[in-house]
Amino acid sequence: MKIAFTGITGNVGQEVLSEVMKLKGVEKIKLLVLPDDKRIKKLQKEYKGKTDNWEVILGNIGDKAICKKLVEGVDYVVNLAAVIPPHSDKFPRKAVECNEIGVDNLVSVIESQKKQPKLIHFSTVALYGNRNSRHPYGRIGDPLLVSPFDIYSATKLRGEFRVLESKIEKWAVLRETAVLHKNMLSDNMSDGLMFHTCFNAPLEWVTAHDSGVLVANILKQDMQADLGDKFWRKCFNIGGGAENRITGYDTLNDGFKIIGGTCKDFFKPYYNSLRNFHGMWFYDSDVLNKMFDYQHQDTREYWKEVKKTHKIFQTGRVVPKYFIRKFVIDKLRKDSNAPKYWFDHKDNARLTAYFGSVGRYLAMPKKWKDFPLLIENKDEEGNAIVYAKLHDIKNAKLIDYGFDIDKDNVTLKDLQNVAKMHGGELVSKKYGGNLYEKLNWKTQDGETFSANAYTVLYCGHWFNPTYKKNVWDFDRLAKKDKIFAQIWHDSHDEKENHFYYYDDEFNAHMKTEGK
Repeated sequence: MKIAFTGITGNVGQEVLSEVMKLKGVEKIKLLVLPDDKRIKKLQKEYKGKTDNWEVILGNIGDKAICKKLVEGVDYVVNLAAVIPPHSDKFPRKAVECNEIGVDNLVSVIESQKKQPKLIHFSTVALYGNRNSRHPYGRIGDPLLVSPFDIYSATKLRGEFRVLESKIEKWAVLRETAVLHKNMLSDNMSDGLMFHTCFNAPLEWVTAHDSGVLVANILKQDMQADLGDKFWRKCFNIGGGAENRITGYDTLNDGFKIIGGTCKDFFKPYYNSLRNFHGMWFYDSDVLNKMFDYQHQDTREYWKEVKKTHKIFQTGRVVPKYFIRKFVIDKLRKDSNAPKYWFDHKDNARLTAYFGSVGRYLAMPKKWKDFPLLIENKDEEGNAIVYAKLHDIKNAKLIDYGFDIDKDNVTLKDLQNVAKMHGGELVSKKYGGNLYEKLNWKTQDGETFSANAYTVLYCGHWFNPTYKKNVWDFDRLAKKDKIFAQIWHDSHDEKENHFYYYDDEFNAHMKTEGK
């Protein structure tokens, strides 16, 4: 077995490499690494004496010739490469080059191979956009409503669509949920990104270690006997399971426990956004686990390990909490990725996207007793709820796709119904029952696009302006799209008429209809 990897020096990539190194029958490992990535030297030192079958290729996934060199002669390509937040926010052109152009290069090269390798492509939960208590649970067919100004999710959306609609014979798309990794604390304490996390956001975590186990188990099982159509040409959610379903507040709270405090000790309720985040609890995270048995670690184990291996953070216990908030947390609020910075610099487009309006931002509660938290049995409007019932998957409120996603056979009428719910239509008059045959569809804007039934019905893709350029027009689209509306209007008023977009220099803008 010969395997090619991209993104192997990342937090998930290193865990994947660790697990793959344990597999028997791996003849060669090809690693695509950026020329200035010093982490490869550390990995070579870590695996000293065990790297005879390694071939390190220095280059960029945005270079098609480099992709060809990587792909030629291998049995599998595992694409872990991604420019993620906050780096994608700081360097949006790199996100486009890696997440979009790079995937296109990789797919094109694989398509051209006489003997095509199998592709495992890592996608992301970010495609689903913002969730709250109205629909905290979701599954693989849910609509993809990438959050305004999130260039990471927009580029990953386009990259995933390229894979799904490719001519690659055997591919699999894995949408990774939020990842707990060794460097999480230090990474999050260097940027204003932490303030994007909505306190009531439903988050399902998975550890980088478990993600590594998943990839190794997929390769191991397929090497023993081809996994066939139960895995290949399918899209899955990678989740951590019931024990790892918490909220944004829980996540921050668990981190601060290490230094002897709580989220309320270090954050004020007006620090963080109210919407425009990404995350949800996966209704179907058990699907991959039943196949590959990878969900081994939960959030409690993760934080115990962090506390054990990063003892420096425990020194925070002797520092007055006021000083940590003032000189660490409040300092980060001045970062260009933080809401306070947007307000200070009159970035009304982002404030509207993340809070609903500048006025809503200014009206945020100043005290925690006035801020409704799900874990304290209050929904976003302050109404009494029972959080335990909301969290229980048996009570999950799922959306209507226009067809039964669990049925065995999709009919022409199913396709027509789904298109109609989107406010468009199925242009193709015939459907032979093959989920992967190309069909023609028309959007509510009258634009025709081509996509197979699996991509639209089972992966949640429906063509809109975001597939071509960096615009987010969901306020308008959701008014006619019944599938979009079920999720978009959970956190956006039906009367909102904002059109969010980046200019050519990736400056954020917003137009409002009627103004």
